[in-house]
Amino acid sequence: MNFFEVVVRFFQEGGAFMFPIAIVLAIGLAIAIERYLFLSFSKRVNKKAFKQMEPLLNNHDYTGVLSFASTDTSPISRIIGAGMARLSHSQRREDIEYAMEEGLMETTPRLERRTAYLATLANISTLLGLLGTIIGLIAAFSAVATADPSEKASLLSQSISVAMNTTAFGLIAAIPLLAFHSVLQTKTTEIIDSMEMAGVKCLNALIARQDLSSHSRSTDTNP
Repeated sequence: MNFFEVVVRFFQEGGAFMFPIAIVLAIGLAIAIERYLFLSFSKRVNKKAFKQMEPLLNNHDYTGVLSFASTDTSPISRIIGAGMARLSHSQRREDIEYAMEEGLMETTPRLERRTAYLATLANISTLLGLLGTIIGLIAAFSAVATADPSEKASLLSQSISVAMNTTAFGLIAAIPLLAFHSVLQTKTTEIIDSMEMAGVKCLNALIARQDLSSHSRSTDTNP
């Protein structure tokens, strides 16, 4: 008997609750794959966008930064673009920082979207497995009650073995979903941290320019 036949037999012997657990697993895997691809794409475009904006920030070309950010679709461009847009109205660090934080708050939900569902689906698959086992045991004991005494032991052990399949499958579905949830949360945190760091670098570049301008004005006024 090959591996495929073993899996099919295991699935068939588990009873009706194997099907909803399989559906939960399929939904969870689809969410995990979609989120992983989205986060990987976001990380890549963020890195590419900031690599293009960093020279402009270092050269204090804020018009160029704002122009690039307005045409780029990466999350980090929206955050820095919000700060550059506020710069045209106010040069206070607090105002620019608030604008960037607002942009970050708008971007973060897109990164965290649907990731929390994985933990919920993992719990659902575990509970479905336990429920299937309990119902299977109830049916097994009901069948044993009317069986021939000489067959009760073997019938009970066989029924319990079949009922345990749903618990095993529930755990088989839950464990990878929890692992994917942890990986995606870590990846999301890394992206958010990188965007916060980019915002800090942008603010530091603005402050450096303001300090340089203030120093130049004070030098010009001194005899």
